[in-house]
Amino acid sequence: MNHTENANVALPSPAPLNAPVFYISASLLTLIIGGSALAPDFANELFGSMQSAIIVNGSWYYVLVVAIIMVSSFAIALTRFGDIKLGPDHAEPDYSLISWFAMLFAAGMGIGLMFFGVAEPVMHFLNPPSGVGGTVDAAKEAMKLTFFHWGLHAWAIYAIVAVILAYFGFRHGLPLTLRSALYPLIGERIYGPIGTAVDVFAILSTTFGVATSLGFGVEQINSGLNFLFGVPKSATVQVVLIIVTTFLATISVVMGLDAGIKRLSEINMILAVTLLIGILLLGPTVFLLQMFMQNTGDYLADIVGKTFNLYAYEPTDWLGGWTIFYWGWWISWAPFVGLFIARISRGRTLREFVLGALAGPTLFTLFWMTVFGNSAIELILHQDAQALAAAVQQDSSVALFKFLESFPLSEVLTGLAIVMVMVFFITSADSGAMVLNMLSSDGRDDTPLPRRIFWMAIIGLSAMVLLLAGGLSALQTAAIASALPFSLAILAAIWGFVKALSVDHAKRQTQLLTVMAPTAAASPTDWKTRLNNLLHYPRQPDVDNFISTVVNKAMVDFATELRSHGLKAEVDLGEDAEYATLSVLHGDEIDFMYQVHTHQHILPKETFLAADDKASGTYYRAEVHLNEGSQDYDIMGWTAEQVLHDILEQYERHLHFLHVLR
Repeated sequence: MNHTENANVALPSPAPLNAPVFYISASLLTLIIGGSALAPDFANELFGSMQSAIIVNGSWYYVLVVAIIMVSSFAIALTRFGDIKLGPDHAEPDYSLISWFAMLFAAGMGIGLMFFGVAEPVMHFLNPPSGVGGTVDAAKEAMKLTFFHWGLHAWAIYAIVAVILAYFGFRHGLPLTLRSALYPLIGERIYGPIGTAVDVFAILSTTFGVATSLGFGVEQINSGLNFLFGVPKSATVQVVLIIVTTFLATISVVMGLDAGIKRLSEINMILAVTLLIGILLLGPTVFLLQMFMQNTGDYLADIVGKTFNLYAYEPTDWLGGWTIFYWGWWISWAPFVGLFIARISRGRTLREFVLGALAGPTLFTLFWMTVFGNSAIELILHQDAQALAAAVQQDSSVALFKFLESFPLSEVLTGLAIVMVMVFFITSADSGAMVLNMLSSDGRDDTPLPRRIFWMAIIGLSAMVLLLAGGLSALQTAAIASALPFSLAILAAIWGFVKALSVDHAKRQTQLLTVMAPTAAASPTDWKTRLNNLLHYPRQPDVDNFISTVVNKAMVDFATELRSHGLKAEVDLGEDAEYATLSVLHGDEIDFMYQVHTHQHILPKETFLAADDKASGTYYRAEVHLNEGSQDYDIMGWTAEQVLHDILEQYERHLHFLHVLR
């Protein structure tokens, strides 16, 4: 299963187009969007019947899938698998924790929190699935339900897809697309029709999931502009808003991940924290902090019961309009958010990644819901804000702005909220376009500009047509329906992922149980030579020369001997001799790779070097890499015989590892 690419080999540019995935998905999306535009009444009726059929017949399935995902996420993080890295063992994270959190939060929840932060708790409070609305008990239940929909389950769906993609993409060099998750189950057939079908479903699911969020976002922007400036609320205005924000998102896509999405995400995170703190301080601060603690305890106490509650003994339409919609929405967003988070998460351990992606965003999300939701319920329950209750029931998109009317500087707060929704809109759209681009380009995002613009246009058109065809109901149905086939792919991917982790763990255990005898002892040299090597801090030309002569000779001798035994062995000396690689090909079994790299390091403060040698501040090592990454030891100065013994020891471990797997 080794598809590791050498870090020193430059990737070709631009990225190739995966023609089957691109043309099939583009054709299907054109058919759906075109059909909905030409026959909106028929499309609306079809969407309605699809939603009813899924809710009546498939609710139990969605509940089961989300429960399996939730358990699997925690199991991966908290078991022995958690120490495995998303990438080689020596990999370090590409982004700081704050930048990483800002990007995954903006992609994963942004628009939804702005739209539902006030609306959902109030709607559950006024119309609970059971019991009497408008009471203290209804307020408690409203917050538990809101936490349930926006808490650990949602982020577990994102995290499981992201960690699977990052593992196969960064640790095994497979394409950063959904098909790679099936490699342990079907092997090289991921490059055939099955893999194409998985990526096509992922593109459809992502498109409609993002379109759903953009639909919510544009309705809320329209409501905010109506509140501030009297701009009429109409489909025409919303279409214009989609065109404008899609254009801005296209600019962000053109700028790229670091210059566009990363900066916008960090800006919006600052704005979100500013608005959150403002409402917390202007509102009943101590009451909200108390509510957050109590809401969290109630949520955790009821999490198992709510996970499996299908209201089977008291059937209600509430389940389909809320829980099943959310599970479908999160699953349909999973390819998008999962692939995006995977793209920015190289170098983190599975435990760090899963717990970080679950705990951090969940806590922030639940605190946000408490501050906005409990504040709104408090206004209605104890301050007789019936106008707010009526506004939420009549039009949920105006809930946030009607809520902000109750605070000082309401126009300033409303303006800030509109800016936030627009930026969240842009980050969701450009992140979605980047993901669609990668899915159609074998996981590469260095694609030609027209291809990126095409996917941005598809997202904008999907949001516009679905809004015109049936409003939010059509968007909700598209999200739920597109999640159905993709959920099957997620379950298969989890199974394959666990199998791959078991293999990875078995190899790590083999290495730990097999004691590594020092190579110097296997082929002894005199102690003065060893001491000289220990105190020597080589320059890059010295290490490169060592690799091109001593290491390369040892690898060629080893490969020649293996070929005499009928094995396929290859030696590759990199450009400028910065690395040398010995590969032993084992057919259907996992190949063996022994690689030596030139690595730069900072000089220790106290060395015995002359002043001229210290000036550079660095020295170089010849470090050994295996399939799973750097082994963090230096062989500079060894003899060819010593290198041969080290290769042999590592190969013995590999063969023992294969024996353990059989």
